[in-house]
Amino acid sequence: MTRVQHSIEHLLIDIVMLTICAVICGVESWGDVENYGVVKQEWLETFLDLPNGIPSHDTLERVFTRLRPEALQQRFLN
Repeated sequence: MTRVQHSIEHLLIDIVMLTICAVICGVESWGDVENYGVVKQEWLETFLDLPNGIPSHDTLERVFTRLRPEALQQRFLN
């Protein structure tokens, strides 16, 4: 996946970690991940940069649609 530098508003690591935390807490949709992020933003900012706040559900879905699941799984396991 190639990201266009001038349109990057959120760090990939922030998006992945936000989603992992939300899924561990039982969320089931991209909208729920966004809502979780908004509610937990202060806590998330203790270990994530979140330079432009919480990504929208559309951004979350767009990013994960472009990630290769096998590569993400391998990096996660490493």
